[in-house]
Amino acid sequence: MSDRFHKRLWRNAVTMTSSVTPSPTLKVVEGVRECPYCGLFQTVPRLKRGQVAFCTRCDAQLARRRRTAPIAAPTAFCLASAALYLALLITQLLTINVHGRVNTVTILTGPIELGREGFGEIGVIVGLTTLVMPGIVIALMGAILIGASRRHMPDWAPRLMSWYDRLREWSMIEVYILGVFVAYTKLIDLAIVDLQAGVFLIAALMFTMAATDSTLDVERIWHNRDIREEMADGEGRILPVEHLTATEEFMPSLQHMLSCHSCGLVMAFDHPVSREGDMGDCPRCHQILRRRKSNSLTNAAALLMAGIICYIPANLLPVMTYTKMGQPDTSTIIHGVIELWQSDLIPLALLVLFASITVPVLKIVSLAVMVIGTWRKQKRGLRNLTKLYRLIDLIGRWSMIDVFMISILVAIVHFNFLANVLADPGVVFFTIVVIVTIFAVHSFDPRSMWDAAGENGPVPAPDEARQNSAPGGISEGGTSFPPHDMEPERA
Repeated sequence: MSDRFHKRLWRNAVTMTSSVTPSPTLKVVEGVRECPYCGLFQTVPRLKRGQVAFCTRCDAQLARRRRTAPIAAPTAFCLASAALYLALLITQLLTINVHGRVNTVTILTGPIELGREGFGEIGVIVGLTTLVMPGIVIALMGAILIGASRRHMPDWAPRLMSWYDRLREWSMIEVYILGVFVAYTKLIDLAIVDLQAGVFLIAALMFTMAATDSTLDVERIWHNRDIREEMADGEGRILPVEHLTATEEFMPSLQHMLSCHSCGLVMAFDHPVSREGDMGDCPRCHQILRRRKSNSLTNAAALLMAGIICYIPANLLPVMTYTKMGQPDTSTIIHGVIELWQSDLIPLALLVLFASITVPVLKIVSLAVMVIGTWRKQKRGLRNLTKLYRLIDLIGRWSMIDVFMISILVAIVHFNFLANVLADPGVVFFTIVVIVTIFAVHSFDPRSMWDAAGENGPVPAPDEARQNSAPGGISEGGTSFPPHDMEPERA
């Protein structure tokens, strides 16, 4: 917000003092997409329903047209999500009976009990990811659909789209339901445990939120958004916005092009674009334009080091203490996996092993290889590294299963001498590992690997530019084929 305020002051000052000399122009390049993972600019024709465009270099998805109604289908699932979410707030998840003493747990109980035990920070994180963020993203999606249903999308709708993309990953209902099942398997040997309606509401909410995302046609929504006729660049100058249709034979200079990180609009300036500098506000979604993420390597390396430092105590220190009949038993993360295995819950043990042990290690090692490879300008294996980046970006949040499981056990098992579960410092370090590695993955720009290897042309310079373009591939049912071989739309 402060950056935009300073930019506005600077823009007004430049406007008041500027002369009548001709100003440079900005060209919106139609029919071109930049791959957000490898940085290749490529032509992509208008897609028909059910078609998907993939990057010809790294196989990342560039665009997709849904077969469902672009507004009606996600609206129906969004309304269902809102109803399920409100019902979940007042519904019990589990009931436990230990020798006639009964305790219940709701989605609110875990964060509150963690705060009472002195782990308020972890309680806040659990509350944000399971309670606050789901409500926020549902409300954002509802507002986005209202704005998209209008003939001309209002100015506030693109900003909400940007915030939805940032916050959606932090809504971890899908992970929480697995934490409930892990907690349930640990409780059935202790006492009589009954699943309440809240568990089924969470499962239904997980489905409706996923269905909302899968039926939302982002491409159609952005096409309903008008592009402004003028744009203020990073220096406050007002640039007229023109439109240019690119072809495979003609593409603007790579050094002059960039794409909006939010809406994907490709633009070409009449001068080379700096690597990380502020190039102004997008004429379609008003987000700040940058060719690459700011300080990508430095930020990713710093967060990665923090994750490595915290990973050792996260695995060595106990994450919880289970006391039964006055006999305490501490448990580390790997100890919990062993208990599930010994209870013949092998699929669940493998799931927890993958989410709590394999995924953090995979994120740390993979990101370290990418950062070091970028610094060394490595040229080998870029395509595989890019696919690996997409994988760790997708699965990173699933490591929160153990944290959610502990919050449930702490909330429901407090029977004093008979049985009691307390959180231990290990859960703090483990939560830090999960959070900072998620931020590290988001801070790293995978396109920098291809830039460092020289695959996207030289670093932008005032006197030199190289063109780098290729035709985009279109797929029907997941098979790639060139644009001129597009199949007709199916009924």
